[in-house]
Amino acid sequence: MLGLTPGFTTQDKAVVIGVDEAGRGPLAGPVVAAAVVLGAAIPTGLDDSKRLSPARRALLDAAIRASCCWAVAVVGPEVIDRINIFQATMLAMTRAVARLAGALGAGPCEVLIDGNMTPAGRCADWCWPARAIVGGDGIEPAISAASIIAKQWRDRLMLEAAEAFPHYGWERNKGYGTAEHMEALRVHGPSPLHRRSFAPVAQLTLI
Repeated sequence: MLGLTPGFTTQDKAVVIGVDEAGRGPLAGPVVAAAVVLGAAIPTGLDDSKRLSPARRALLDAAIRASCCWAVAVVGPEVIDRINIFQATMLAMTRAVARLAGALGAGPCEVLIDGNMTPAGRCADWCWPARAIVGGDGIEPAISAASIIAKQWRDRLMLEAAEAFPHYGWERNKGYGTAEHMEALRVHGPSPLHRRSFAPVAQLTLI
């Protein structure tokens, strides 16, 4: 869950890490965070992953992983249920940045995070200067790259999960609470990958 571009060096370079997550809202599956340091050749067309077509997003994902330095962290549903989705997201971001900084051998001068909050003061292991940027996944290239990596990584995990648990249509809904998913939950009950702390799942387990 780590990629380093050959020849990349932090010498005489201000290291800025972009961070974003995917999977805060679904009823099933993990939350995934990605951290990216852009290389000299920045892929063209970076944008908020939600505004990209699946085909374009897949092409950019491959280009980012080939030309940039990146790390991914995955926090599963059992941890989400134990510490809540917000804290799990902060934890995933912290782990992704820690992995990337460790691999680079240098801490970032700044971490740019999509949204209005950072893990600073919210996750015990966070120790880097950070700045939250609302809408950052659409305006900061490093965050855009992280949003694409995180989205694609989580989508691949949910496609794999759909093969093991075919009732819920995860290959189509990626764990979000669509009508198809909710009906399957009512008929089959929750799987081991469902977030039992989320109200729609919790309510079904009480019936």
